[in-house]
Amino acid sequence: MKIYLVFSKTGTWLSNLLRFVLKKKYVHVSIALNDKLNAMYSFGRINPSNPISGGFVIEDLRQGVYKKKSKSECIIYTTIVTKEQYDKILLKLENYEKNQKKLKYNFLGLITAGFNIRLKRKNHYFCTQFAATLFIETGVFNSEKPPEFFKPMDIINNLKNYEEVFEGYVIDYVTNYDK
Repeated sequence: MKIYLVFSKTGTWLSNLLRFVLKKKYVHVSIALNDKLNAMYSFGRINPSNPISGGFVIEDLRQGVYKKKSKSECIIYTTIVTKEQYDKILLKLENYEKNQKKLKYNFLGLITAGFNIRLKRKNHYFCTQFAATLFIETGVFNSEKPPEFFKPMDIINNLKNYEEVFEGYVIDYVTNYDK
């Protein structure tokens, strides 16, 4: 079964700051279970107009910050997981969604990770920490590196197989897909 990883550059102040610090183009990661990418799971802005309101989010390339920031760019990968891994991912995502109000964005952990200080906080994640935790807990990959230290490309580097599906402006992917 296929799952999708969407790495994006939205141009928000946090995205720009992380790009400057990490020296990477794409600093946000979301996980989707289909190629329509209308339900992408991650940790980020709950309200696109409020940069401080962060937590577990279900994003859509056609809505929210992607709609607001018309020059958002992305690179999309797909990877194959077993039926058992897919079912575990689905179960975990349902649990995150059910407990959405308790889940917060790990701003502090993002900062400490930059100084190579591990800070694990209950119910707090940043996007790559969430993706790494999800993939480690569901057996998609194993890693000695704690999820609190994952950077976006660490996710790809830990996958056994993946394929690039698209790179470019979000609007181009959406326009081509929705034809």
